[in-house]
Amino acid sequence: MISTAGLAQFPIVAFVTIHDPERAKPFYRDVLGLKLIGEELPYALVFDCNGTMLRLAIDPESPPIRGTVLCWRVTNIEQTVRQLNQAGVLFERWGFMVQDELGIWTTPTGAKVAWFKDSEGNLLSVSQMPQ
Repeated sequence: MISTAGLAQFPIVAFVTIHDPERAKPFYRDVLGLKLIGEELPYALVFDCNGTMLRLAIDPESPPIRGTVLCWRVTNIEQTVRQLNQAGVLFERWGFMVQDELGIWTTPTGAKVAWFKDSEGNLLSVSQMPQ
């Protein structure tokens, strides 16, 4: 049984499955700018995401998960999207929602979201919460 303190006091570790570590490593390190802190081959690449451990679990047979697997909360989504565009990231366009010229969707609550895929086909996003 978990104590009344629960898990809220402990840091989380994020996992994303990848197929090819030699393709994923430069995407997460060089394009997204995350710090590579470990290569536990053949099991995982380990990155630091602003204090959160991100383990890219290597499984060549696993298909990408349907839906967004990681999202970064940013303070200026337009600037972030432009910087990622300059690094070669292509943002997804969805026919069922209205997105601006950068691919950013504004939710009914005022949050802004833009989606892109990593080198392995996993769906990632950046978002900016309303003030």
